Amino acid sequence: MEAGKLDIGLGIFKRVPGVRRTPFFRFSLILIRAEQEGAPGRATMTWSALNGQPLISLAPDNPTQQLIDQQLAGAGVVCPQDTVVNLLDTQIALVEANEGIAVIPSVGLPVARNRKVTLTQLINPVAHLEFHQISNRAKPLSPDAAEFTAFLKSYISRWAGRSGVL
Repeated sequence: MEAGKLDIGLGIFKRVPGVRRTPFFRFSLILIRAEQEGAPGRATMTWSALNGQPLISLAPDNPTQQLIDQQLAGAGVVCPQDTVVNLLDTQIALVEANEGIAVIPSVGLPVARNRKVTLTQLINPVAHLEFHQISNRAKPLSPDAAEFTAFLKSYISRWAGRSGVL
């Protein structure tokens, strides 16, 4: 982006001078835990209920993990984070293997639903993860980039609505 070779980017981005950051989608954070036979899942759970539970986390420099850590700290919650991984799929697989719990963005629901894990909405507060489109502030989007963005936003909206992600 800074070298002027990229039209757009999509993801979780901090504010940077010279880069236009436009909200694209908003996902919530959910708790996943290993499915326990005969144990009913809970629709909601407070952040404070996670205190002391082993958390399978992402790397500390990951923006998603930083938001999760902020929510835990705000609730006064301490979770051992002995297992740190780089990928959402790895988190979900380790949770399914009953190695701990994980907090993931709702964009991971379609993957998690195919695994033996239970999904619980975290509340008090409900935390949201913002996905943005970024582009060079000094130039307008190319027609191709604008068309692609419009298509992708429409597609994700339909997909996310069907999947229960948003």
